[in-house]
Amino acid sequence: MATATTEFQFSGLAKCLIQEGLLAEKDAKKYIQDAQNNKISLISYLVANKIVESRAIASKASIEFGVPFFDLDVIDPRNLPVHVVNEKLIRKYNALPLLKRGKTLYIGISDPTSTLGFDDIKFQSMLNLEPVLVEENKLLKTIATALESADTSMADLMDTDLDNLNVQGGEDELPKNDVNADIDDTPIVRFVNKVLLDSIKKSASDIHLEPYEKNFRNRFRSDGILHQIASPPANIANRIISRIKVMSKMDIAERRVPQDGRIKMILSKTRAIDFRVNTCPTLFGEKVVLRILDPTSAQIGIEKLGFEPEQEKLYLDAIHKPYGMVLITGPTGSGKTVSLYTGLNILNKTERNISTAEDPVEITVEGINQVNVNVKSGLTFANALRAFLRQDPDIIMVGEIRDLETAEIAVKAAQTGHLVLSTLHTNDAPQTLNRLMQMGIEPFNIVSAVNLIMAQRLARRLCENCKKPVNLPENVLLSFGFKQEELSTLKIYGPEGCELCNQGYKGHVGIYQVMTLSEAMRAMILAGANAMQLAEQAKAEGINDLRASGLNKVRMGITSLDEIDRVTKE
Repeated sequence: MATATTEFQFSGLAKCLIQEGLLAEKDAKKYIQDAQNNKISLISYLVANKIVESRAIASKASIEFGVPFFDLDVIDPRNLPVHVVNEKLIRKYNALPLLKRGKTLYIGISDPTSTLGFDDIKFQSMLNLEPVLVEENKLLKTIATALESADTSMADLMDTDLDNLNVQGGEDELPKNDVNADIDDTPIVRFVNKVLLDSIKKSASDIHLEPYEKNFRNRFRSDGILHQIASPPANIANRIISRIKVMSKMDIAERRVPQDGRIKMILSKTRAIDFRVNTCPTLFGEKVVLRILDPTSAQIGIEKLGFEPEQEKLYLDAIHKPYGMVLITGPTGSGKTVSLYTGLNILNKTERNISTAEDPVEITVEGINQVNVNVKSGLTFANALRAFLRQDPDIIMVGEIRDLETAEIAVKAAQTGHLVLSTLHTNDAPQTLNRLMQMGIEPFNIVSAVNLIMAQRLARRLCENCKKPVNLPENVLLSFGFKQEELSTLKIYGPEGCELCNQGYKGHVGIYQVMTLSEAMRAMILAGANAMQLAEQAKAEGINDLRASGLNKVRMGITSLDEIDRVTKE
């Protein structure tokens, strides 16, 4: 037996297991040879074949070789610093980064005698390594989980489309002193490209990239609701943000002030998507929000916006008048721009001269003269409007009326033979009239210029595949605004959730309050009526407010009562 032992030298770990009585010496040679034939480590072979328990190997080896033992069950794999080490090295050497402290990286290994990959890892990470002993079976599972959950950028990013994506920056040139502008970090480039593509596939309106102390959150706003998509490791946040800033032609060396930029993604010869990019310094880095501007969103057709028949007729009548003002109001993300451009597309004929002033231009349309407002260079809404009036306009669109000067020019344009379309930020249509008066517009100018005011919100549509009937008590339905006589035939649906939708909803629909100025309402404005009085008059004239219009969508089974309560709750 002594001769056999001399001929076959056991490794330190095998010798340790034999001495501890966990492995019979007569079987050890066979196990080692089988492991070598299968090109796996002895520990992997012993654990996989259930010859020795993984925990028993780790605890004995820890004592024998003086390497600290750590139980991987007590940690969250998603928080491990796996990006400090190249993924290929982690998989090749089964070495798991556990903790980075200063210039030291603690590495989880299952075999204390094998430090074969330490030199490679040390060279790649530029860190000093400290081994920590962990159980073999838990090590493999934790490596798989950590790399999959914490590295969204590497899991599904092998599509060639991600490499060949045609992405262009904004109009401005890069700062000449920006030495890092040509950064080319392939995994980061792929991650950013994937985020942009996924946002389009999910019909998102905005992308939020938010750095925090211990994580980096990625969220999409879809149908008005923010959903978390991924949590890339916090230690790559700056690289991702720098990549986006390079793409949008920002100064990546400047991190102390907000910046604006633009990205154009060309998907085909006939379709391109614009991303309006804004950065804002926060406590743990720069937050980046990308607004997705899809030109096709303004070409969906007025019949698909969600107007009730009477509301659609009022809107079409107003935009086809040769002069006057059409105002659309609502919060950010309520679909005002899409409503405006749907109207402009209807009016966009060769015989009409249409000009728009926006901050910035969100949807580019051939045949419309579009101007980006630039306050720094002196191109304000008011200056743009003055220029338009000297260029023989038929229709003018002002992105937003923010001040008295812009409002006065817009009103005068509407009074002198031009159709003017614009937006304001108020809660409903009657409040818009008061807002104009508060800005300093005289009541007699308002009644002579304004043709129509439209307030709007966006509500999520119920998924037609899985929506389900819901039963609610009568007192609840009455409190929402339904009438007693309709309760016996009323059918209300709610969300269920399936593989085709997002928590029971798919797409969105507009909720509108469309108000024209009747003679009675004009008289009230001239008499100085407030928003509450104007709202009562509108109701008396049969004009649905946002709540009433929303309840009509519930009656039609288009959306749920909870959704209408969310978007129209006072």
